Amino acid sequence: MISESPHDDSGFAGRLRSGHQVVGYWVVCDNPVATERIATTGYDYICLDAQHGLMEYRGLLAGITAIDAAGVAAMVRVQANDQFWIGQALDAGARGVIVPMVGTPAEAQQAVAACYFPPTGHRSNGALRAGLRIGPAPARANAEIACVVMIETASGLRNAAEIAAVAGVDALYIGPSDLRLALGGASPTDPAVDAEFDAALRTVLEAANAAGKPAGIHCPDGPTARRRLEQGFTFVSVANDLTHLERTVRDHLANVHGAR
Repeated sequence: MISESPHDDSGFAGRLRSGHQVVGYWVVCDNPVATERIATTGYDYICLDAQHGLMEYRGLLAGITAIDAAGVAAMVRVQANDQFWIGQALDAGARGVIVPMVGTPAEAQQAVAACYFPPTGHRSNGALRAGLRIGPAPARANAEIACVVMIETASGLRNAAEIAAVAGVDALYIGPSDLRLALGGASPTDPAVDAEFDAALRTVLEAANAAGKPAGIHCPDGPTARRRLEQGFTFVSVANDLTHLERTVRDHLANVHGAR
């Protein structure tokens, strides 16, 4: 059952680490007003996609500010496993980062080092905005942000247990599209590799459970997200704003034509 506790930004990382079921929404558009509106609908977190999304730093900063205004936790999927991109997202006020394409324990350690201030990592101190809401003391900041690494490659799947065991990695997060391609799928939704994909999900869940850490996954819609929670995942992200905008517009047009 999804936690019914009120939103508390400062406690988001703690709830995630402790395995509370949380549901997030994915944003790819640089539209802070729309993002703020989405953030008021009841999701536990809103994730801004800086890797494949349509926003640069100013849009990212405005999006995080809009999410903060709604009293919800802002996450960022960063551009890459890189100290600059991770630090920039956290300095802007993100409650955590989702780091793509992590394939080895060494790469997981690299992500951790970029997320946390010494002695845990080597994040640079000097955030001009994050200190307003997270920290500002380095030790407190370390406690209040989450380092989530993505399992979405063949090497990541192969090393899932070792990656999950890395100190400072707070959670594993499956990128289903890339993972399905890594398993030999001809497309991100290729049903021909369903059996291999389901086995891969079990592998990641088992790796996370063995390390005592939560596992999350991106989902195309609400029903899939519910099914993944029932399957044992503890956090899920739903679709994205651009997909839902297009779908809603198409549905309205179909209704108009159907009424003729």
